[in-house]
Amino acid sequence: MDQSQASWKTVWITGASSGIGRQLALDLAGQGAMVAASARSGDALAELAADSPNICSYPLDVTDLAACRKTARAIEADIGPPDLVIMAAGIWIIRDIESFQAEDSINAMRVNYEGAANLVDAVLPSMIRRRAGHIAPVASVAGYRGIPRAVTYAPTKAALISMAEALRTDAAQHNIKVQIINPGFVRTPMTDTNDFPMPFLMEPQDASRRIIAGLRSDRFEIVFPTRLAVIMKLLRVLPYRLYFWLMARFVQRT
Repeated sequence: MDQSQASWKTVWITGASSGIGRQLALDLAGQGAMVAASARSGDALAELAADSPNICSYPLDVTDLAACRKTARAIEADIGPPDLVIMAAGIWIIRDIESFQAEDSINAMRVNYEGAANLVDAVLPSMIRRRAGHIAPVASVAGYRGIPRAVTYAPTKAALISMAEALRTDAAQHNIKVQIINPGFVRTPMTDTNDFPMPFLMEPQDASRRIIAGLRSDRFEIVFPTRLAVIMKLLRVLPYRLYFWLMARFVQRT
């Protein structure tokens, strides 16, 4: 198949109102897929849908399981069962230890992890019946290991990575493909609030291109940029003593 052509007839993307999700919706629609775009902001989705006749708006709060199930049924009735589901809905909260609040961590887990679990619940029965489907949560290289100032964020992405790993083999028995998307820093409204250096910062267009290419591959993990991925993977295997020494040095320098 020509790699420039869409491999999926219908794609459901959550977190589609901005950032990576929005760019993926535009790019996949431009390649011929019908895209069901979901996010909490109906106005932002309407603006997105106005940019392409192949994008349909389905406002949704992913933390609402009943709403996820209802939206999945609506998409299937309107434009067909999703061949590919990209779970890009997420929140990013930076907290120093002095301002730690349990509510932030709980809310981040509800959106970033439980929201993805709700989507899996909503689409998996149909995919199992059809013996076809493709599920791709968007996690982060921050999920590789607990990093400073990410106490509300990194655990949610670690949970997403683990969920995808656990799903992969079982889903394959039903001809359902599971991949995990682990970006580094991408310029989005969320990262625009960061007050620390973001090495190898990428633009959403480049991130989308890499994700789509990865989704067409047989790789389980879609990770980028390469240099940051190598650094983070090395940190993941370091013994605790060396890892915490490096993190202390990093915090002192920033």
